[in-house]
Amino acid sequence: MEMKQQIKIMLVEDNPEFRDVVAFTLSDEPDIELQSQFGTADFALRSLQDLSARKVPDLILLDLHLPGTSGLEAIPWFKEAVPDAEIIILTQSDREEDVLRAISAGASGYLLKESTLNQITAGIRTVMNGGATLDPLMAKYLINHHKKHPEQQAEQKLLSPRELEILHCIADGKLQKEIAAALNISPKTVDTHIRHIYEKLNVKNAPAAVAEAYKTGLFPYNRN
Repeated sequence: MEMKQQIKIMLVEDNPEFRDVVAFTLSDEPDIELQSQFGTADFALRSLQDLSARKVPDLILLDLHLPGTSGLEAIPWFKEAVPDAEIIILTQSDREEDVLRAISAGASGYLLKESTLNQITAGIRTVMNGGATLDPLMAKYLINHHKKHPEQQAEQKLLSPRELEILHCIADGKLQKEIAAALNISPKTVDTHIRHIYEKLNVKNAPAAVAEAYKTGLFPYNRN
């Protein structure tokens, strides 16, 4: 998937100081436009009813703990209002339950507010290129959770060797173009394989695919 010339961002964050920091950072990125910002999920969702298709965000940076409707509660509503938009959780919450619920609800990434600003912008680009962005601690939570709650292997549709190879690349944070170059195949072929991976694992995005790989034993828990 080719990166769009400019990534339109919606920021949903109730802390005005943090909004200003993110806005200032994104203003220096030529390929990223902070199109709108809101202090609550309710106002953000309401605004989407009036937007022209041209102004629909490509990606939503979403805090979890918001006044009114929480970020977790709002994820399905955002997915319904703008189904093509990606969602990256940007929060102070390092609770295992929050990351599990957010990824299960359809978030494409989970970053803590203590992440560097470079990590946030890199995460935006990674997700828009079809990758996953997960704080290392959050990724560890996913691994530990699924290690404690294994599911039956018989229910899993196994991936082909090439699909498994590509899934490992996704887990390592590689973009589709980087995967194509590393495996000496076309980006279009990589995109096709990724769609098949999602179908076989019954997931909707890259973080969920990586989590499912640990959950079903495709990835070892001591994977480096």
